[in-house]
Amino acid sequence: MLRFIRPRLRKPVGIALGGTLYAAAWVVHGGNGWQVAIVTEIGVIAFAISWYVRGGRDNDEDALAGSHADERQQLLSQRSWALAGKVAMLAAFAGVVAAVAARAGWWWPFAAIFAVTGFGYLLGLSNYGVGEEGPADDADDGQQARSPVSR
Repeated sequence: MLRFIRPRLRKPVGIALGGTLYAAAWVVHGGNGWQVAIVTEIGVIAFAISWYVRGGRDNDEDALAGSHADERQQLLSQRSWALAGKVAMLAAFAGVVAAVAARAGWWWPFAAIFAVTGFGYLLGLSNYGVGEEGPADDADDGQQARSPVSR
């Protein structure tokens, strides 16, 4: 996906892009949003630089920052994202239930988040789930096999 960017730079570039988009949203917001944008951009630049420095160190946590994790660390990252998805889905469901019980009009953002996380779950099942079942190893393939004992 990001093969043209060196692994150590991938996360800092992502942090910088995301933070700059957030700061730009404050500028577009108008009013005193430019002040928030400046403070945000300074913080984002400092955070991206710190992630770049961490990516050059040689330990488990910093290997994740440098995008050169081994299989064990990648599995840990996948499990963390899975837990985050579960928590988001449960929080969205709790928000919908609370809003409906209170007869409030603010139920729809929770329903939208619940729908998106549910769709992501179903998409993950279809992409990473079990494929079509093939024939079993001991299935009869039409040929008679001779028993090694009988001669």
